[in-house]
Amino acid sequence: MLVTEKRPRNLTHWHAGPLLYGDWGTSRLYVLGLAFFFTGVESVFFLLAIALLMTAVAWAYTHICRLFPDGGGVYTAARQINPVFSVVGATLLLCGYLITAAISVVEALHYISVPDGPLLVVLSIAILLLIGTVNWLGAKSAGTFALVIAVCAIVISAIMAVLCLPFVPQGIQRLTLLPDVSNLDRWISFTGIVLALAGVEAVANMTGLMKEPVEKTAKKTIWPVLAEVAVLNILFGLALTGMLGSMEAFNSLPQPFSAADPATLSPEAAEHIESIKNTAMEIVATEAATHALGPAMGAIFGKVAAWVFAGLLLSATNTAVMAMVSVLYAMAQDRELPRPLKRLNYPGVPYIALIVSIILSIAIVLIERRPEKLAELYIIGVCGAITSTVASVALNDKLGLGRPARIGMFALAAFLALVTITIVLTRPSATIFAGAVVAAVLVSRQLLIIQQRRHPEPLEEPEVGWLALVNKMPEDLDPSAPRIMLAARGRYQSEFAVDTAKRRGAILFAIYVRTLRVMSTGPQVVPSIEDDRQAQEALGTTALLAEQAGVPFVPIYVVSDDIAAEILDYTVTFGCDTLIMGKSRRSFFSRKLEGDVVTRVAENLPDEVALILRSADKPHKRRSA
Repeated sequence: MLVTEKRPRNLTHWHAGPLLYGDWGTSRLYVLGLAFFFTGVESVFFLLAIALLMTAVAWAYTHICRLFPDGGGVYTAARQINPVFSVVGATLLLCGYLITAAISVVEALHYISVPDGPLLVVLSIAILLLIGTVNWLGAKSAGTFALVIAVCAIVISAIMAVLCLPFVPQGIQRLTLLPDVSNLDRWISFTGIVLALAGVEAVANMTGLMKEPVEKTAKKTIWPVLAEVAVLNILFGLALTGMLGSMEAFNSLPQPFSAADPATLSPEAAEHIESIKNTAMEIVATEAATHALGPAMGAIFGKVAAWVFAGLLLSATNTAVMAMVSVLYAMAQDRELPRPLKRLNYPGVPYIALIVSIILSIAIVLIERRPEKLAELYIIGVCGAITSTVASVALNDKLGLGRPARIGMFALAAFLALVTITIVLTRPSATIFAGAVVAAVLVSRQLLIIQQRRHPEPLEEPEVGWLALVNKMPEDLDPSAPRIMLAARGRYQSEFAVDTAKRRGAILFAIYVRTLRVMSTGPQVVPSIEDDRQAQEALGTTALLAEQAGVPFVPIYVVSDDIAAEILDYTVTFGCDTLIMGKSRRSFFSRKLEGDVVTRVAENLPDEVALILRSADKPHKRRSA
């Protein structure tokens, strides 16, 4: 078999670390305020507990990266257990990305002092549309922006950490357990801020491009980012507690803020609560710099930090949108969602999946903009996806996981499952949201299964497997024999091509072009024929029919972002006089707007090559030679 694929492994921990930080570290910008909103002066205890959980999850993902060196995550890990389980896990991840896009754009506008109201809605929609337009064009500058803004955020956070040190003793002195809060309420509050785990799935998607050994690179990526996120979360939590303790305006507020009756709060008190909930990191930056450098420099530093954090949040919005596109595209490729979701525009972007992602994000912003409510919707997706990944690895006894590590994975999965169950029982809006999305995806999947039953029955896989059959190459090819290229999928297409080749005494070539998936973290995991079950079955079906008919057959597997160019290239390179393609199923408007693979091939195909178009649903009636 001829295989054309490239898997450059040039992603070092110096590059992967900032990418992971841009996803994982962003949660601090709303977790810190929400932790204080829900738990008051107890917040540091909760941040410490979250740090311990983050450490356990980070340990689990070092193993996940090692076990899935070509790209992992919930969809890959769960698919080895059960396809339906993988669809549910991927859908929960999709829910998390959807709310990430909404909460990040809303919080970004809060950090640049845009008040709640119509202006915030209009700007949020405009930003989401702009992000969609940039990604529609396949712009690569967004990745550079993400890296630059992540580095700026790390530098600002480091300066803040130093400036915050004088407030840490005051914060420690103010730490106390509130007398009127039960342990059950504390557990529920803890489950409300586990969204600090958000973003860790990103590292599993990077492994396909990590420098080998992947295990070593992954550890160097995960542990420094964990240390920065966990340690500084606690440091900033202590500093914020100390700062608020010295402010008279905050001492009069009820603890925790979430327990306050909005009707009893003065406008000033309500404004103070909103500022802590929405822009806690700006408060920390301003107060710390004011204490060290004076009011003027404090105000300037606070605004600079706010704009950098807003940029980081907008970068997270962009990452979340492209992650949604990746999930929708991957599931459509595997026939779990409708086929149109995998259609690419000319720059190679899955444009229908992109449109769906932007529309859903805008719908969330229109329905809900309060960070605490968005967080409720967020946590069930984040926790559910991570739970599914860890549980899948623990249950998969075919993976090279030692007994102690497997026991640890089971324990962590059980704890995360308990968190998820608590969220389901205590946050009905989150349960309804996630349940509705999962139900919609499962219904779509079932409708696709029913539709696929109308297609011809696939050939039974031979005992040696499709891959072994595809890897068989003919010993000798007659240079004078006619050559036919098949660039269409489906049993009927294969039967037609094999029958045509037999009648003409021709050599049959079949090309399968696998388009690159857009990954959530920027780097792309390049597929291989060994992992591409769909390609194995498509090429193997033609190989089996050709073997039975005695037709020389050469399969070709190509990884590329330009299907038409590859079909043209290989057809001409191998001197084929006939090209067989499937008829386009896209609408007239879509073909005119975006162009079509068949149209592009037809326009550029040499005159001496005959083009045959036929429907994949049209049965082939074999004719005698």
